[in-house]
Amino acid sequence: MELKLLNEQGQAASNVVAPDTIFGRDYNEALIHQVVVAFQANARSGNRKQKDREEVHHTTKKPWRQKGTGRARAGMSSSPLWRGGGRIFPNTPDENFSHKVNKKMYRAGICSILSQLAREGRLNVVDDVTVDAPKTKLLSDKLKAMGCLDSVLIITDEFNENLMLAARNLVNVLVVEPRYADPVSLVFYKKVLITKPALAKIEEMLA
Repeated sequence: MELKLLNEQGQAASNVVAPDTIFGRDYNEALIHQVVVAFQANARSGNRKQKDREEVHHTTKKPWRQKGTGRARAGMSSSPLWRGGGRIFPNTPDENFSHKVNKKMYRAGICSILSQLAREGRLNVVDDVTVDAPKTKLLSDKLKAMGCLDSVLIITDEFNENLMLAARNLVNVLVVEPRYADPVSLVFYKKVLITKPALAKIEEMLA
């Protein structure tokens, strides 16, 4: 598989040879769906709480007598059938939302996503993405010249403070290291820019 190497004007200067085992796999929609759903589920925190009929603040007095009123039988107003009553199966903070995905499946899903991005022309390689100062306008002008300002995920080999600070105020731009390139971000952003050193790290991680 050959990936386009873009210059600062967004033009294809040359091609970079990438292994087919990572960037040439078939599109596996079911696996990608499973990996994305598992990643989102594992990011959930159990911080929601609902009250059952024991915890709601209601009197335990019988609302009306059992017979003779013509109304349905009722024992107390905390019943789940009543407005303001407790929930039958309430949500609790200790609820576990995590999904288990094997490492082999996760890596295969990431490779399938990268392969599809490469086939669609949404994944490109650059020599480096740097800015001289932590200024949003400098990065914005550079990405605009490359035609990637609307939505782009930038994968760099190491932390660059100027680049991180410059991209912080750009809503549709995210800068991450190869180990933090998650499946949701890879699917969400329209274009992905990978630096050459970061590409080597990704090949090493997914080999």
